[in-house]
Amino acid sequence: MLFETVIAGNTLATWGVALATACVASLVFLLVRRVAVGRLRALAARTSTNADDVAAEVIERTRTWFLLVAAAYLGAATLALPAEWSGRLRAVLVIAGFTQLGLWASAAARILLDNYRRDKLESDRGAASMVGALQFVVMVALWSLVSLLALSNLGVDITALVAGLGVGGIAVALAVQNVLGDLFASLAIVLDKPFVVGDFIAVDDKVGSVEHVGLKTTRVRSISGEQLVFSNTDLLSARIQNFGRMLERRIVFSLGVTYATPRGDLARIPELIEDAVHAEDSVRFDRSHLSGYGAFSIDFETVYFVTSSDYRTYMDAQQRILLRIHEAFERHGIEFAFPTQTLFLARAE
Repeated sequence: MLFETVIAGNTLATWGVALATACVASLVFLLVRRVAVGRLRALAARTSTNADDVAAEVIERTRTWFLLVAAAYLGAATLALPAEWSGRLRAVLVIAGFTQLGLWASAAARILLDNYRRDKLESDRGAASMVGALQFVVMVALWSLVSLLALSNLGVDITALVAGLGVGGIAVALAVQNVLGDLFASLAIVLDKPFVVGDFIAVDDKVGSVEHVGLKTTRVRSISGEQLVFSNTDLLSARIQNFGRMLERRIVFSLGVTYATPRGDLARIPELIEDAVHAEDSVRFDRSHLSGYGAFSIDFETVYFVTSSDYRTYMDAQQRILLRIHEAFERHGIEFAFPTQTLFLARAE
């Protein structure tokens, strides 16, 4: 009989059963994945929790090649195979299984961290900045653990491997010390929080809003629109002005009047400026004084505080104050100074 023909220690009938088992198992696995993802997506749409969303995303990350390998292994279980073949099939299943396990775990970790960053973005931008560095550390630790477990299940002595990785890690660290420097600088930014995403900072002569804190670089959107990219190490070694944490803004401005201004008006000018500043609700007056005699003007210096860090609020208040001062000077006949020179001519006898 044809089905009694023996190939590799198994009859054709046995090979047919193994093939049928593998095909049926493949169809069942694919169908179960599709149904499970559909049911979980429908459940996630009706609930506000993240657990069903994470479960749906993780199951959806199940690779087709893993399902086919698992189905092939089930089909091969019905065969009488040599020990060498069985060992190879088991090795393939172990590698595929731990790889899929790593994909599941990394997908779950990535989704949870992204949800955490999204939830914290408004309330705690520092915690949101930490997610990028934390995600890298989690992925490295996760895949290292998965690799070691897979090698251990394949019969590899991981004790010697771990010891070798320790020595090799030192050599690698020396070779990529610049990259590691930026990585540790990123962790320092995340933990110490000199700035967070959304802060308006100035680094030397460059200013802009922080868009992203990465493992090697920090990206800043400048006020003129272009993106500035700073190395984390260089960024921490520079002096950073963080305007995002400014509670109030100190304003100093000067103005000058002509030397023809009467002394009584000179004494009245600080009061006029103080009245102009006090008329503004969003500011706190500090002082106004005659500060000196200039080349062509008598100068006054005024200091006040804007009780907001918003730049537009400051400019609006400054404009209204200056207009009030101009109105007061017009009312009292006080003239602003401008660069002038007086030329004296003497006729020779």
